Amino acid sequence: MIEGLVSTIIPVHNRVGMLSEAVGSVLAQTYRPIEIIIVDDGSTDDTPVVADVLAATNAEQVRVIHQSNTGPGLAREAGRQAARGEFIQYLDSDDLLLPQKFQKQVAGLRAHPECGVSYGKTRFVGRADQEERVAWKRTGEEILTMFPSFLESRWWGTSTPLYRREVTDPAGPWKNLSSEEDWEYDCRIAAQDVRLHYVEDFVSEEREHGGARLSAGGSKDPSKLKERARAHALILSHAQSAGIGEDAPEMKHFARELFMLSRQCGAAGLGEESRALFDLARKASGVTRGNGWDFKLYGFLAGIAGWTRLGKMSCYSDTIRNDR
Repeated sequence: MIEGLVSTIIPVHNRVGMLSEAVGSVLAQTYRPIEIIIVDDGSTDDTPVVADVLAATNAEQVRVIHQSNTGPGLAREAGRQAARGEFIQYLDSDDLLLPQKFQKQVAGLRAHPECGVSYGKTRFVGRADQEERVAWKRTGEEILTMFPSFLESRWWGTSTPLYRREVTDPAGPWKNLSSEEDWEYDCRIAAQDVRLHYVEDFVSEEREHGGARLSAGGSKDPSKLKERARAHALILSHAQSAGIGEDAPEMKHFARELFMLSRQCGAAGLGEESRALFDLARKASGVTRGNGWDFKLYGFLAGIAGWTRLGKMSCYSDTIRNDR
């Protein structure tokens, strides 16, 4: 580890133009020293060539790892293994850092040694219903710890936080997940009871664009639902290891989400995942709530109709109800 160094890890797959912009936003940081690790995750367009040119042009600060396609989690892990910094920044290849991000966040972490992660406001650009002056998700709020709020949602973007290496190393490697891998990773960090430092300024931009996004289709695509089921099971285990009980409002919210995901998996033909998530939803709800009439009735009907058939009927009923 090199003291003071900020390592930025950028996984990329077939994003030529956006990669150059993402790297440029890191090079434009007012803070030094920095290093950038581009992980070319099996790109089939000109991305590998562009990555090599960026490294050659900025040899002291940019390195490239070329590998076969593994997905976002393992691509970030390859970069994490190569990183030498005291601080770790993950950056998706379609997003940007604002120039003073590192300067403000490193200063904040230096001033507050009790904090393991610094975050600030993130804006979402390119979507008509999102004002650029409005902080995206909950990044405009000062929140002291990641848990229990991260059970309700991953309320920042990948570009938002800057981590101390002393919290990323104990969290361990990124999982081989192709969906919600970032939420699962952050919940592992949250389980360390990490305190947060807040920068009351915009620090990054998440961008809407017409290209492919791995997060699309997460409520109907069977392959993505299967990955989400894995991620949700892990997230629950991290929350339980952190001591979040069944009475916490955030745990109640997550239990409801497990139940909803169970129905979605059933509708997509994933009977095994549907049943497993249903059982997790009951456990997360606690003994009293988990034995409520709705759980008992759903379990009884699933035993008669089957998990996939009941999931389809349930999701169809939800659609009808929402359309009214």
